[in-house]
Amino acid sequence: MSIQEQLLAELKAATLERDQPRLDVIRAVKTEIQMIQTSKGFDSEVDDALYQKVIASYSKKMTKARAEYEKAGDRGRDLAAQLAFEVEYLSRWLPQKLDEEATLALVLTTIAELGVSDPGQAGRVTGSIMKGHGKDVDGGLVNKLVRKQLTGAD
Repeated sequence: MSIQEQLLAELKAATLERDQPRLDVIRAVKTEIQMIQTSKGFDSEVDDALYQKVIASYSKKMTKARAEYEKAGDRGRDLAAQLAFEVEYLSRWLPQKLDEEATLALVLTTIAELGVSDPGQAGRVTGSIMKGHGKDVDGGLVNKLVRKQLTGAD
């Protein structure tokens, strides 16, 4: 079953169950897809690859927004929780990324292979990892771990 079909089934179920958080996130993804479909020059097929791209982009935006709401303290708590739910809910349709432990092992291996010890070379290490493993890792986590390893700071 395609992602589009799965989301349609989820939309129907959420409607019947009156599950507003699920309805909101599914509708948001459908809106993003419609915006792409109606954009000038769009001539591709709406397939799982497009849905994964849109879901990944949306999840990334919501993760950044969530961090901002969390900084707001009590005022942003409810919105941060909603965004956390949305990111978690959509993660089932995204390729799984390496966890922190596996990412750290990759960082350590790459640092050793490149022979880098200067914190000024962090971009080189991160770039090398992203070039070879970009779809498998979280870029923000890679950057954080590389900088931590090269500076020795937490």
